Formats: sequence, C-alpha cells, structure tokens
Amino acid sequence: MTEPSQRSPEIIPLAIEKNPSADSLRGTQSSNGRLQLLADGRAIIRREAESMLQMAADLDPSFCEAIELIQSAEGTVIVTGVGKAGLIGQKIVATLASTGTRAWFLHPTEAVHGDVGSVRTGDVVLALSNSGESEEILRLLPVFNRLNTPVIAITRDRENSLARSSRVVLSIGRHAEAGRLKLAPSVSTSLMLAMGDALALVLSQASGFSEQDFALFHPAGALGRRLTPVRDVMRCGEQLRVASDNETVRQVMIELRRPGRRTGAVVLTADSGKISGIFTDSDLARLFEQRDEHRLDEPISGVMTRNPTIIRGDVLLPEAIRLMSQRKLSEVPVVDEQGIPLGLLDITDVLGCSFSDQSQTSGNPASPDSDRGLARSAWNTFRCAIAGAKKTGCRSRMNDSHWTSSSLWICTTHNIASFSVLQPVQHW
Repeated sequence: MTEPSQRSPEIIPLAIEKNPSADSLRGTQSSNGRLQLLADGRAIIRREAESMLQMAADLDPSFCEAIELIQSAEGTVIVTGVGKAGLIGQKIVATLASTGTRAWFLHPTEAVHGDVGSVRTGDVVLALSNSGESEEILRLLPVFNRLNTPVIAITRDRENSLARSSRVVLSIGRHAEAGRLKLAPSVSTSLMLAMGDALALVLSQASGFSEQDFALFHPAGALGRRLTPVRDVMRCGEQLRVASDNETVRQVMIELRRPGRRTGAVVLTADSGKISGIFTDSDLARLFEQRDEHRLDEPISGVMTRNPTIIRGDVLLPEAIRLMSQRKLSEVPVVDEQGIPLGLLDITDVLGCSFSDQSQTSGNPASPDSDRGLARSAWNTFRCAIAGAKKTGCRSRMNDSHWTSSSLWICTTHNIASFSVLQPVQHW
C-alpha cells in the first residue's frame, strides 16, 4: 500500500501592508475625535446665539422702563447676584461704570451681614437670578423694600419670587442650558450678560457719553493709547518753537536754538498771535537746493508754508495719525479755538503707538501699514533735508543713515552762515 505523500503545510503570508497600522488608527480616531469636538463647540455657540436672537425678539417695553428708572435715580446702580449670576453681575458693573453709569457690586452673603448698609435712598438695585428663587437674593428683598429701593430683576420669567417683588422685570426667557448634560449655567448667563450690556450701552448713548469721556476712564492699555488726546503727547512749552513771521530765517534759526528734545519745524505767528504758517527742515533744505541762500536774511513769511494743516488738542491720537498719513505730514501744529499755537505733534511722537486693533468711527481704521506709511513719509522728509544739505556742501563723518532732522537743525543753527559743519545729536 502506497503511503500518501506528505505535503508541507501551506504558509499564507500576512498582508500586513493592507491593514491599518496602530499609528494610522490612532490618527484616524484622533481626526474623528477633533471633528466631533468642533461639532460640539459649534453647537454650543449656535445654541447660545439662537437664544440671544430669541431674547432680542421678545424684548418688550419693560426694557424702556428699566432705562428710565435708572436715569431718574439720584444714586447709583447696585448690582447683586450669587454664583455664576453674581460673576456676570460683576462684569455688568464694570461695563456700567466704564460707560458713564455709576455702579457697584453687592455680594448677597456679605449684604445680609452688614454690607446692605451701603445702600442709600436714590439707589436702584439690579438683581440677577435665572430661577428667581435664589435664597441669598430673596433674603435681601424685604430690606430693599424697607429702604424704598426699587429693584430691576433680570430673570427667566415673571412667575417667580424675585420677579413678583421687583419694580421692573427683564425677562431673558426659559431656555435649556447648552451641552449634553444641559446643567451648567451657560445659555442663561450669556443672556444675562447680553441684557446687562444692552442696559449699559443704551444708558451710555442716551446720556451723550462720548469718546472723550470714554478716554477719561481708560487711560491705560490698548484702549488708552487709542483714546489719547493729542494734547497729552504734543510738544509744548520749551519744546515748542514759535516765532514771528516778520523775523528773518537766520534770526529764527539762531534765536530758537534749544538743547535736548527738538522738533523739525518752527510754528510762525502773525502780529495777532494766531498761527500764520510753519517752517520745516524741508523748507530750509529747499532754499539750499534752489541756491536761494540770500533768502536767509529775508522775512521767513516769504518762504514758510502758509495756512498749514492744524488740529485741536482734544482730537484723539488715531484721528491725528490718520490725518498725518493721508497728507504725508511729519509735523502738525496744535491750536486752540482762536488759532493760537498750543503745541506741535511730531511724527516721531506717534510712530511707537500701535492702533492696529482699533475701530474708527469716522472711516478707515488705522493699521500697521498706515504706521509704516508714516515712517516712510518721515524718512522721505529726512532724505530731502539730507539731499539739500549735501548739495550745498555740508560734510560730515557720519553715515547717511545717521542723519536726522534734528541733526540738520543743529547744522543750520550752529553754522548757518557757512553751512559747513554738522554737529551730531543724541535726541530727535
């Protein structure tokens, strides 16, 4: 009997390359997970936004009553709330105060331990509670009633204890909170904040609160820089060069020599004391470019720039920067209502300011590009002065990159007769 032939077991190769690796699986899972995270985040934001739109549509004349009640109050707005609503209340206080409405926050727990004594006749209370049943808030209501202090409630409806005890009710509506659990205060707190912002900003508009008023309350930070008036940065006093337009160019240059910080322009006035023109380093360089050195001994009124661009001291700095950029100016005189010179805004005083985040009420916002445009304008002015000086034989051991308008001023004031020696300077 023939034995069956022994066959080697068939070895089937593993197609590892056809199966996803662990890294690729993790990458796919990670990608899918991030997509889900994005979807969840967008759903929450959309949920809150839709609720705000609904609240805006449902806003009724009670809002007007709240505005009128606060306007008629002789005291301050006292905001109170507990938990997340209390935190929103503190933000509302900050917005009210910074937009012209006096306000402060009263913590409910501290209030019942003596701080309610700070409430005075003429005050108005703004109480925040989504449910309207917060025990800490309800304990304060009898005290406010005895003090004859009206209460404005920001709550979800008119059918709760807080609403029934309030003079005015601002309903934010009944809304489910955001997220899968729908438990954490999210939609409700966003609605409270939006209602508080609406109150603060409408009150501000109704009172005529201006940009200048806002600037007074925000002297620091990016907002402070945006809202700085020209008078706070202009060069004045000894730094301001003012001369009569009847004097000669040579007299003006010699008489107005000053150490320290310098400007590249002289403000000129008529006999009345009002501004009549401006004489810049470019004007001086132009005399030498055109070989009109003889005019150095003629009245400066013949070579000055007449009717120059001027600004008022209360103009905000972004507006001044935009003006200088549009008209390619390096110096702008600052005058009062009668046209009397008060100071001079020099380009070097504003180039360090950043206004890229601002929104201008009058049109195009300033940007880093506009700042660079100002810098180019200033440098072109300096180059013009340098070129004029070189054509007249002015020599220096300094490189061209070290020439400045102030260097040219010293050159002209220290050696205006021969115009042959340039004195380096340490200050612009």
